[in-house]
Amino acid sequence: MSTSTFDPTPLTQPVDRAAVAAHRKDLLAAGRLPSGGNVWGIVIAVAVFLFVGFFMVNVFIAVFGAFLRGSNDNPLAIGFVVVVAVFAVGIVALIIRGFKGSHERIYRLERFARANGLTWYAQASAPPLPGMIFSHGHSRKSTDILRGERPRFVEFANYRYTTGSGKNQTTHRWGYVATRLATPLPHIVLDATGNNGLFGSNLPQAFDKDQRLSLEGDFDEHFALYCPQGYEQDALYLFTPDIMARFIDHAAQLDVEIVDDWLFLYAKRDLSTLDPNTWAWLFSAVGALLDKLAQWERWRDDRLTQTAAVPGATADSLPFAPPLGTLRPPPGVAAQGRRLKGGVSWPAIIIGGLFVLGVFAMQSGLLDAIFR
Repeated sequence: MSTSTFDPTPLTQPVDRAAVAAHRKDLLAAGRLPSGGNVWGIVIAVAVFLFVGFFMVNVFIAVFGAFLRGSNDNPLAIGFVVVVAVFAVGIVALIIRGFKGSHERIYRLERFARANGLTWYAQASAPPLPGMIFSHGHSRKSTDILRGERPRFVEFANYRYTTGSGKNQTTHRWGYVATRLATPLPHIVLDATGNNGLFGSNLPQAFDKDQRLSLEGDFDEHFALYCPQGYEQDALYLFTPDIMARFIDHAAQLDVEIVDDWLFLYAKRDLSTLDPNTWAWLFSAVGALLDKLAQWERWRDDRLTQTAAVPGATADSLPFAPPLGTLRPPPGVAAQGRRLKGGVSWPAIIIGGLFVLGVFAMQSGLLDAIFR
């Protein structure tokens, strides 16, 4: 992926229907299209068509049947027949267009990926990624995946997971960008203030407030930064003024998570879309951050020095020991820095408490007594 060769034209230029159909056949032959989604699409379309047809026929018979038998030339009857026919043709046209349009999106995304050095994948169930959004709920799935390997691994995708069950289940929608780092880093979260809701953070996980670190300048106006306790100086090393400026300028509407050897950018909406402006923004954000990651990858956790020492030996007693003062810990993060401590989401507790209080009041008749 390279922002210098960004080419959005496949997202918007006219497409040939025959080329779209041939593209679909090629992907099916290569096993790159999920067959289940196509089958269910056909079933749903047929069911909708039969229901609408049955409904319209019954309305026609019930309301106008007797009237039409007495006066076949009545203008109102003829007009109604025309309206029903046009409506039926419109339904058929919408279904056909839906089938064609469903793969046209895939066709555009796959060609856009190839034009920009990426590879398109239809979906991935339960992606094994360590970011916070990938550990919640069930029915986890990434879709519309665009993945690149150079200059480093990067993946753009939409993501869904479901919480609850039955009538109480909720589907959560996210878009993410995942970038692989060359070395593990402490667990750090940047909660963007610009995308928070009425009750605070939109992230699916809360963090202990004691881990909040205030940075210089106006960075705190754009992000709330959380790092493990004891890693404050390490966070300051990673978030130098120039890197803070990059995040403010290019990613202020995205939540950020650094965990293990991954950097994630999150948004509570689809990021893998047919919108050229969204892709231009994402490519710009990733490109602005990539050339700063080399500085991050020089970081080492000094807490690993003791655990890496050879029992009973000193640095100068080893035959291959470097001069004193030049020893560096191996890449990695000590246990206390690998994960942030979870916290309490007070807005969620307040809302839950009000809901429980309301249910109790309704069941106990308290509301009736108050408003009587």
